[in-house]
Amino acid sequence: MAELLLDPNIRTWIFIPIVIITFFIGILRHYVSILMASPKPVQLQQVKDTQALLRSRILRENGKYLPKSSFLMRKHYFNDATSGILKIGQDRPAAAAANPMQDPNMLQDMLKGNLVNMLPMMAVGGWINWMFSGFVTTKVPFPLTWRFKDMLQRGINLPSLDPSWVSSASWYFLNVFGLRQIYSLVLGADNAADQTKFMEDQVNVSGAPPDPRAAFKAEWEAMELYEHKYALRGIEEELLAQFPVSRKQKKSQ
Repeated sequence: MAELLLDPNIRTWIFIPIVIITFFIGILRHYVSILMASPKPVQLQQVKDTQALLRSRILRENGKYLPKSSFLMRKHYFNDATSGILKIGQDRPAAAAANPMQDPNMLQDMLKGNLVNMLPMMAVGGWINWMFSGFVTTKVPFPLTWRFKDMLQRGINLPSLDPSWVSSASWYFLNVFGLRQIYSLVLGADNAADQTKFMEDQVNVSGAPPDPRAAFKAEWEAMELYEHKYALRGIEEELLAQFPVSRKQKKSQ
């Protein structure tokens, strides 16, 4: 089949508008999700666990600036076999898993998520499929097998067309799941516009709080393997060598 030549107007009136529409729909979805989000209660034990793990990690990263005795005292607080914070945390019994179907607040949050995320995606996708039906928008810069044809050429029934060509409907869905890095730059890493994150949250709904025992165990092992080396040993002599002090200044001090 001869190589296709796309009209430049397709780039101006179809290709770029689909990108802009998808981007601003994601921005709008993010702020609507913030307005509809219900406040979640903070578990005191979860905050304590997070802070304990954070303090232990900071001690491992910056323990070299403490004298060995001070470091060992703090290590004993975290890793003691009987009273260590990390040891107690990994021996704690696991929290009972809750059934999300019995929690009305969780069901309400799931309904809001589906309303804010799935409904606009289906509505805009249907409108784009109707408005720009039958258009070829772009071509991927690498060859693809024929198995990609159904995914990249929705709304176009041309069996002889190269699978590298992308239809308008498929281009919209590629933008829905491909703009996550742009959303992270504009809205931050924890944004509600990322459709992939929403899909993962829907699949991984279990109702059970995260089990911190594995994190406590990993941190305890990392603390046990840590070898303390005092980084400030001889620092006074080095400073005096770099900035010598005269005898008159020493006497005045």
